[in-house]
Amino acid sequence: MTDANGVLVAGAGPVGMAAALALRAHGLPVTVLEADPQGRERPGSRALFVHRETLRLLDAMRPGLAAEITSYGQTWHTNRTLYRGREVYARTFPPPPSSGPPFTSLRQVDTERFLLAACADAGVAFEWGAKVTGVRIKDTGVVLTARDGREWAGSHVIAADGARSAVRHDLGIAMDGIRAEGFHVVVDVAGVPGAEAPVERVFHYEHPGMGGRSVMRVPFTGGFQIDLQCRDDDSPDSYGTEEAVRRWLPRVVDDLKADDIADRVLWVSTYRFLRAVAARFSDPRHRVLLVGEAAHLFPPFGARGMNSGIADAAAAASAVAESLAAGTTTAVAEFAETRRAAALFNSAAAGTALAHLRPQRRIVRAKQRAAATLAPVLPWCGAWLEHAPYGPRHGSPASVGRKY
Repeated sequence: MTDANGVLVAGAGPVGMAAALALRAHGLPVTVLEADPQGRERPGSRALFVHRETLRLLDAMRPGLAAEITSYGQTWHTNRTLYRGREVYARTFPPPPSSGPPFTSLRQVDTERFLLAACADAGVAFEWGAKVTGVRIKDTGVVLTARDGREWAGSHVIAADGARSAVRHDLGIAMDGIRAEGFHVVVDVAGVPGAEAPVERVFHYEHPGMGGRSVMRVPFTGGFQIDLQCRDDDSPDSYGTEEAVRRWLPRVVDDLKADDIADRVLWVSTYRFLRAVAARFSDPRHRVLLVGEAAHLFPPFGARGMNSGIADAAAAASAVAESLAAGTTTAVAEFAETRRAAALFNSAAAGTALAHLRPQRRIVRAKQRAAATLAPVLPWCGAWLEHAPYGPRHGSPASVGRKY
């Protein structure tokens, strides 16, 4: 067995690295076990948004980290919403205050780069190529076993090993949820060097160039992301392959010519709206704490995934530190209850967004058409069309605090 005093973190994604930074901020030694090899490549934008609340949490873990991320990330000041090609909402916000922007947008690979550097500076130990396959919980701690037979011991484990969490599976904790019909296609597009593309987020209801399918365009540092909402009966081969993207992308990106697609398309992926929450966020002895996608799955709209995961990580590290100081399991039990309440709220909010984005009832589409018609004279109708696709972000249980 490899000696590993302190706390173990399973998974070196953004949530796992945030948990490690938070533990180090509490003065605790930490070892991160990651299944992938060191220097792995993780293509694609994935989690684009880092919200203000998350930046504050990261800065508390490692002062100056938020400034590093925001100085690299992209913050836009204009949001636009169109309905069948006609603008129904547009708002340009003033420059952010000196306290920092409300969010920043960058590809997850870049967020992870900043977090990894911060972990190195903070003295976090990493074990790469350590795919966890087993968990043994004792009264005094936890032992994790890797596929190659290596073992690590720690007082607690923070499991941030993703949607297919081996830690959660080995503990027998169920993850129940709902998968929506239909799928979305996500495309990362590189910007043109030297060209001034509009720095704005644009959402199209029923884009006329895409047969009434909805489209969102979001900028990030170095380019932008396109999210195409396909219909329930669409074939992934017709819209979700690189060959298919080459056919339809010029119809939704005015400044993209067919000859440029091969050089500017960075990544193509598909996803379905999936909402799931683990039955428990800790084991009965309160030695293992589930965070991020090991604990819950949300669709990308609303940017709840990584942001709520980092909130989980901060709360988990505080609970571990408090439990070790007090010699009790109370803080971990409270973490499990509080963060699960947050996850249930986020899951319900994502469901509200889904009901608007993929309405199953005709009355919802009728309301959208009516709001689009009235938006020029009733601005609140346009504001509703602007905000509804993301679901509510406020109103979570008071014990949870903040948005996520």
